[in-house]
Amino acid sequence: MGQALPVIVSLGGVNSAGRSSMHHAYARMVEDVLSTSRRKEMLAALGQLTGASGSDEASLLNRTLIRRIGPAHFDPSRVAWNQRLPTRSNGAPVSFELHKKYLPVPVPDDWKLLAGEDEDHLRVQIIGEQQFLLPTHREFEVKAASQLPDGFDPAALYQSRNHPRGLAMSVYAASDALGNLGMDWDALSSTLGPDQISVYAGSAMGQLDDNGTGGMLKARYRGSRVTSKFCPLGLAEMPADFVNAYVLGAAGSTGATLGACASFLYNLRHAIHDIRAGRARIAFVGAAEAPVTPEVMEGYAAMGALATDKGLRQLDGLSDDAEPDHRRACRPFGENCGFTIGESSQFIVLFDDALALETGANILGSAADVFVNADGYKKSISGPGVGNYLTMARATACARAIVGERGMREGGLVQAHGTGTPQNRVTESVILSRVAGAFGIEQWPIAAIKSHLGHSLAAASGDQIATTLGIWAEGWLPGISTTTKLADDVATQHLDFALSHRELDLSQQRYALINAKGFGGNNASATLLSPLQTMDMLRARHGAERMTQWERSSEAVKEAQQARESRVLSGEESPRYLFDNNVLGDTAVSFTADSISIGGQPVSLVQSNPFDD
Repeated sequence: MGQALPVIVSLGGVNSAGRSSMHHAYARMVEDVLSTSRRKEMLAALGQLTGASGSDEASLLNRTLIRRIGPAHFDPSRVAWNQRLPTRSNGAPVSFELHKKYLPVPVPDDWKLLAGEDEDHLRVQIIGEQQFLLPTHREFEVKAASQLPDGFDPAALYQSRNHPRGLAMSVYAASDALGNLGMDWDALSSTLGPDQISVYAGSAMGQLDDNGTGGMLKARYRGSRVTSKFCPLGLAEMPADFVNAYVLGAAGSTGATLGACASFLYNLRHAIHDIRAGRARIAFVGAAEAPVTPEVMEGYAAMGALATDKGLRQLDGLSDDAEPDHRRACRPFGENCGFTIGESSQFIVLFDDALALETGANILGSAADVFVNADGYKKSISGPGVGNYLTMARATACARAIVGERGMREGGLVQAHGTGTPQNRVTESVILSRVAGAFGIEQWPIAAIKSHLGHSLAAASGDQIATTLGIWAEGWLPGISTTTKLADDVATQHLDFALSHRELDLSQQRYALINAKGFGGNNASATLLSPLQTMDMLRARHGAERMTQWERSSEAVKEAQQARESRVLSGEESPRYLFDNNVLGDTAVSFTADSISIGGQPVSLVQSNPFDD
């Protein structure tokens, strides 16, 4: 039969378009072509998520996608900073009074302390130069970002205890994927060994807001203290750790492989290989990124990578005092001036094909493989290189091997990395064009959803995969609608860029390639198989009788999914967060020479020599 097929059975998460489960975030991106009933479902989900149920459609939609940075993050017109303020006394001392509790230790050598107006204060005299930092504000040149829908705060939905935003998003996203599974997780996991569940998730930047590493780095400069949570909760692999410890209770393989903006695919690769090799039967794959902070955005802006208000005005021929269209800040493959940063957390759940059929799991597609290549020698660490040629060619060859020549040429689509930068529009389009030509593909449909969702760094490929699953479920390819015309330097031969929403013939859809490029030369391309292709493979592998059994079992799963959706829409379901729950210690572990038992679940220790001929 060959290796196990990693079947995608659930998704969950949240980005600027809304909740991922039941494809609501996908539906927001194509809302203007939805049927009346589907549009109502999407708006109801968005209203529940934002606490704005009953609001008019325009109000709900305006809370989403790329827009001017809102008060949930910071005011880009008044970003706090410390102005360096050197003073000179000019012969006469600089003098001021200071409460004794604020007296620095040690006292600077050039400070002279005198009695103050009362016993609690001292008069300070300084002769010569003194450096002060004056708290003030400045205007930030970047004012657009792709933010979670206005009114939604994942940390408010459970006992978050000052968790960094990325970790709160991780708890929500993993819970959403778990709830959308349509199964009792505790009952299901109890039938598997502890080593049969893998979790791979992380964040490219770590947790850099004030509750994580950002708070640790800024605390002393702000005159406050460093807490015991800042350092550990700021680690980049913490999304996986949180999901294991507080959502799933999993003790299997875990971790985060970081590849900048390709990180989600790096972790998907681990999950696919675990399932194909039989090392795991279930794998959770995810990422969370919460980079809408002044410090992170200024880092990217200093590289010239982000779309600024000045750049947007120049593109649209606006005056210096005009307000640019922040909703069109990201324009992949068009005349553009930089990418738009975004926040997102996405999780998908993979089962091996036997378990998927046995449990009646919802079959959303399958993940064939992920191909990773570096760029080799580089001049600029942020510049593109040759590695993406390798990953895209290998992913296309994988699709050809599975779906055949005709299926490869006529039944696929590409989710381009599509950042919205002048460099990306040229380099990626050339790569896609040359790969398509080499494989005899005439009109490869190209999507670039960062036009809607911005660039969520490690989670970006999660956004692309969630959107692809929505496309295969509902049939609309989201258009690159912020780009009105392809730039003259974009390669178009063999490619079909979807600038407007396009309805696909799902009876022809066989595969999708997910492309990701990261700073440092981190390239990854994934080959996903459509539900149509996956079902054909399952029938061939397991036979008609087994598929009939799956169809019967799947009815209960679908009913459970709908029941859960009703609970979510009525506000009756919160994220799964089990703190200090069923914690296992030494007494839960028992051994024999051939097995180890964790909480009553055995794991075999019997191994053969892998190097024995």
